[in-house]
Amino acid sequence: MASMFDGKKIAVVVPAYNEERLIVKAVSLVPDYVDHVIVVDDASTDDTGGALASGVAREGLEYLRHEFNLGVGGAIVTGYARGLEVGADVIAVMAGDAQMDPDELPVLLKPIVRGDADYAKGDRLSWVGVFRVMPLFRFVGNHVLSVLTRFTSGYKNVRDSQCGYTAVSAAALGRLDLEDLYARYGFPNDILAHLHSVGASLAQVTVRPIYEQECSGISLFTAIVRVPLVLLRSYLCRRRRESRRRRTLLEAARRA
Repeated sequence: MASMFDGKKIAVVVPAYNEERLIVKAVSLVPDYVDHVIVVDDASTDDTGGALASGVAREGLEYLRHEFNLGVGGAIVTGYARGLEVGADVIAVMAGDAQMDPDELPVLLKPIVRGDADYAKGDRLSWVGVFRVMPLFRFVGNHVLSVLTRFTSGYKNVRDSQCGYTAVSAAALGRLDLEDLYARYGFPNDILAHLHSVGASLAQVTVRPIYEQECSGISLFTAIVRVPLVLLRSYLCRRRRESRRRRTLLEAARRA
């Protein structure tokens, strides 16, 4: 088995949907210190699984496939659940399209490993030179959604809500109802609201935006209609959860 990172067992979840061209590259780039690489194929219609089987051989690699497409959030949740089952201390997410720099993974892991945060999130918008790399419509859209997410999630300083390059402690995941997380686009926003509800601390680290051969699956309709609706749902559910949490704490204080 690969060496642990600072004494902690690390798992990386790789959600993949129709990533036949890039899945081998994405998985091959995962650093050797990662103990478990969990590829979750979200019912791809291409040969993502075959490409992976013939192109990558490493200890700790596991391939899971959904019978039906659940969405990127659903794939990540499946990977999270498996990461908890194998006893990982920290679970990161790296996309199946090789859009995340593996050299930056330690920067995401360190706040969790050191106990400084429960959830670490990449921030591409603060990267020097982002204007030269990120398409303008994505840059503007990400800023708008980040501002909205500051309100809906409860984390008032979220800088890049849509970045999927993240790491989370197993302890924080254990406090969430994974089945209640939104399964499709909007998952990054929704999980922030859930984490805030359980008092999880957030760290944000600057990461390099990468745009090469990947194809975005986010339509204009999704960006301007579906994700805002998810944000509204996240906000309302967060307020209900936090209200229940406050009542529980007050009741416990009275009994004490």
